[in-house]
Amino acid sequence: MQIETFTLGPFQTNCFVVTEGEACVVVDVGMQPGVLLEHLEARGLVPGRVVLTHAHSDHIAGVDELRGKFPGVEVAVHPSEAGWLGDPAMNLSLPFGLPMTVGPAEATIDEGDVVAVGAARFEVLHTPGHSPGGVTLYCEAEGVAIVGDTLFAGSVGRTDFPTSDPAGLIASIREKLYALPDDTVCYPGHGPTTTIGREKASNPFVTA
Repeated sequence: MQIETFTLGPFQTNCFVVTEGEACVVVDVGMQPGVLLEHLEARGLVPGRVVLTHAHSDHIAGVDELRGKFPGVEVAVHPSEAGWLGDPAMNLSLPFGLPMTVGPAEATIDEGDVVAVGAARFEVLHTPGHSPGGVTLYCEAEGVAIVGDTLFAGSVGRTDFPTSDPAGLIASIREKLYALPDDTVCYPGHGPTTTIGREKASNPFVTA
């Protein structure tokens, strides 16, 4: 299995292309997705699914552009944020002065669901706090977790938005993410990769 990172748009959002053999899933599609789409075409990859870690605008803005390149691709999001794709106030594009919407998701994902990428299996963990529908994709066999904006290297997701929950974010990190093996590699929505062990030992915002 391979995870490739594309950092897109003015918010420097990490978006991921996960491949296993010929199977491909894209996680988040941020603003200005041209380089990501060019990469998919150059490699002959056809994503079967787009999984959204949450529905803030910097993680969804390129969804319809990707749909235009790959008609029929399924987009999946947590049910509590499904309505945000068409709501500039809720997806935070309006407060940032860049109102945008994308078409509705074809599917929802929630705690305990499995996202398959070929033979690889990612368990969906519901990790709210930064937003109510935040999810993490955890592949135990590969020792990797795509954590969205829940946990960063040396930091955590913002909780000053109207739909954020500071206590919920801490609970998600302590109870869900810090319960993973220490050598689990975390792919966050912004910034560099880290490991669960490193964050448990040194993250100043959430202690183990």
